[in-house]
Amino acid sequence: MVGRRISDEQLIEIIEAAIFVADKALSKRHLKDVVLADLAISMARINDAIAAIQTHYQTRGIRLVEVGSGYRFQACSSLSPWLSNLWPERAPKYSRALLETLSLIAYRQPITRAEIEQVRGVTTGSTIIKTLLEREWVKVVGHKDVPGKPALYATTKQFLDYFSITGLEHLPALPAQQQSKINQLLSDPSVREPSE
Repeated sequence: MVGRRISDEQLIEIIEAAIFVADKALSKRHLKDVVLADLAISMARINDAIAAIQTHYQTRGIRLVEVGSGYRFQACSSLSPWLSNLWPERAPKYSRALLETLSLIAYRQPITRAEIEQVRGVTTGSTIIKTLLEREWVKVVGHKDVPGKPALYATTKQFLDYFSITGLEHLPALPAQQQSKINQLLSDPSVREPSE
């Protein structure tokens, strides 16, 4: 069965079904190496099949979208006023402090907790960092080479998936005034890293 050929229509059906039933986004590489492992399928054919699926769903209530870790189906955001009625409980509300911390990590990564606190002007509670780590939106990517070796935080593919973006370059631009203030605070030589 290895190396067996299939039609473009069959390939589209397999990829569409695999993405539909998967419990997480599927990358092209995962599709090729796992789902289509026993077939002789080039990456170009996989790209064409994904493009065909995206075109097919363009006028439907769901779309095939690319996120940080691959492709998944999701409802059109314009339908959320009606679809939200399916779930009577509301989405979790996040504190301003958590969202500010997450934003700083996303825009200035890798970044230490002390640097986050310097920009925010207040202490960042350990529960905020713990929550972001538990949600797998951020991870420790190393330690800064200063006394205390504080952890450096960066976002994850789960962060990209949750916010339905393929990469950090798709984050909305920060207003110039905010960007300038952050750059100024983080480049201030009087800021020293305390031990974490």
